[in-house]
Amino acid sequence: MSLKSFLQRKDIEFSFRRYGLDAMSAMAQGLFCTLLIGTILNTVGAQFHIGVLTREIVNIAGKGYSIGSLAQVMAGPAMAVGIGAALKAPIMVLLTLAPVGFATNALGGAGGPFAVYAVAIIASEAGKAISKETRIDLLATPFVTLSIGILAACLIASPIGKAASWLGNLIMWATELHPFLMGMLVAVLVGMALTLPISSAAICAGLGLTGLAGGAAVAGCCAQMVGFAVMSFKENGWGGLISQGIGTSMLQMGNILKNPRIWIPPTVTAMITGPVATCIFGLEMNGAAVNSGMGTCGLCGPIGVWTGWVSPTAFDWTGLILVSFILPAAICPALAFILRKINWIRPGDLKI
Repeated sequence: MSLKSFLQRKDIEFSFRRYGLDAMSAMAQGLFCTLLIGTILNTVGAQFHIGVLTREIVNIAGKGYSIGSLAQVMAGPAMAVGIGAALKAPIMVLLTLAPVGFATNALGGAGGPFAVYAVAIIASEAGKAISKETRIDLLATPFVTLSIGILAACLIASPIGKAASWLGNLIMWATELHPFLMGMLVAVLVGMALTLPISSAAICAGLGLTGLAGGAAVAGCCAQMVGFAVMSFKENGWGGLISQGIGTSMLQMGNILKNPRIWIPPTVTAMITGPVATCIFGLEMNGAAVNSGMGTCGLCGPIGVWTGWVSPTAFDWTGLILVSFILPAAICPALAFILRKINWIRPGDLKI
């Protein structure tokens, strides 16, 4: 049997779509369902003094956990299992990926999500390759998946985590040093990543993008989501406003491929709101880094900025509301109006 036929039989596909899109998207979903939801629950519980959300519900090795913090520590297993599912791994491989993901995320430190991404792919494909190839499949599949996964984690998780953390710190340092230029650059790049079929949330989480750079990322994501939602209201109505405004601007990706010019208004909007966030209002991401790449999806971006505010002023709230909602809702449709006038955006171009 040739290697090619073996890989086809095992559904092991070395492609950008499988690894770059499907796996990354699944990793982001794992982050959303654990780290992000846990952060939101902790924030809401602390800000509004909701006992059921702040109360310790379990104590493990002397450390107490609330509902939200339990969700947060399960980020590694959730990401790994999600990646395995995206790679179409069989059930025994998926279950074994849970401890692999937990160990890898711990070893990867701040850059844990990127480490989990790499290790989970390696462990998943190894598990898929051995699955149902022996008479002792019940032992062989989890043994190979676990041993190769943990070995890979020991070898590469820490270096990947340190590299991602270094890059994230560099971006944050550069944003503090040059808030106008970096505010614009971060807002544009992270905002575009949010609309592309990749995961801006996973990127921000892997880089640990918080602080002023995280605030710029939130501005860029909000520019894309709110911008597309409002500028396409004529074509998509209230359903489109909600699905893009608190869902995802990725819904416009097909239309962007048909007419890339529709991407100009939200991207230019991000170029404006990014520096506004960093230079005028000094908005910072105070919550988990994953919030930086979420924009208005479930209001996670604004909630992340709000997290950590002790005594917010009217100026703080004005900046957050302007950058997250009002400016994108005003600037983006105005730019789109101009492009419609010169026929760069035609009727139906924004229909989802």
